[in-house]
Amino acid sequence: MANILWHDRKRYFGLPISFTKYSMSEDRLFIETGFFNLEQNEVRLYRILDVQLKRSLGQRIFGVGSIIIHSSDRSLGDFEIRNIKHSANVKEMISVQVEQQREAKRVVGREYMGDDIDLDGDEASNEGM
Repeated sequence: MANILWHDRKRYFGLPISFTKYSMSEDRLFIETGFFNLEQNEVRLYRILDVQLKRSLGQRIFGVGSIIIHSSDRSLGDFEIRNIKHSANVKEMISVQVEQQREAKRVVGREYMGDDIDLDGDEASNEGM
């Protein structure tokens, strides 16, 4: 079994009365949902492209927040870790672990620049369009 670095449940009004569980090991992030029918998804940390923290007024009142994950995983894609305690600390922990896994696996992130750059890396000219 993987060494679990963090775990929590989705919360309502700050209370863990949900059947959605989140956990993170050194190399994977797990999401388990359901009561009668369980579904467990995982994403390898090196596949995570971006991590974003979102805290509404209601979430701040109850001491929770949500983390939006953008990943290159085909089954999960982009997903949200909703209403967890210590969300800013967890976001930072995920970011650190993602970078460690990218370095360990020697994964290079490629950013998409849009249409302003041509294949040679020069800025594309929009004149005459």
